[in-house]
Amino acid sequence: MSANVPETLDAWRMVAARRRFDGQVDLAQFTRLQGLVADTEGQCTYALEFAHDDILRVSYATLTVETELPLICQRSMQRFLLPVKMEQKLGLIRNEDEESSLPEDFEALLVPEDGQLAPLEMVEDELVLAVPVVPLSPYGEAVDREWAPTQEETDKVNPFAALAALKKKD
Repeated sequence: MSANVPETLDAWRMVAARRRFDGQVDLAQFTRLQGLVADTEGQCTYALEFAHDDILRVSYATLTVETELPLICQRSMQRFLLPVKMEQKLGLIRNEDEESSLPEDFEALLVPEDGQLAPLEMVEDELVLAVPVVPLSPYGEAVDREWAPTQEETDKVNPFAALAALKKKD
């Protein structure tokens, strides 16, 4: 983690000061992400900027994340790097009732009572959401959609063949 980004920070003080933090972290530090990626080689660059919109009357944080996630293509079973570049506006709310007052393009972030947020947890949340359900490399080869049955499959006896013979006798 970069030296100028604290482990936790007071969200409301950061909004009042309109602070910005830039950081870089190894993917290996994200424990929840480890089970979703092929390995933890690489780094993630992020920026976290706090602000308040006086017109909309909303405090928010803009989180920008850029990295390449190492995944296994489910088509070719080969490792590939998925480029991730995202910007998320997180509306800071004190309770769930405030969520409905957020503008449409804001994602709600419930701030704990003590006001403390962990920047790395916020980055990890976004990376976990960026992992596709079925990773497919854009460079993978196309797979044929039609397969001819093997000789073993065609020679296999149909277990319902005897029922068809009984039906014909009636």
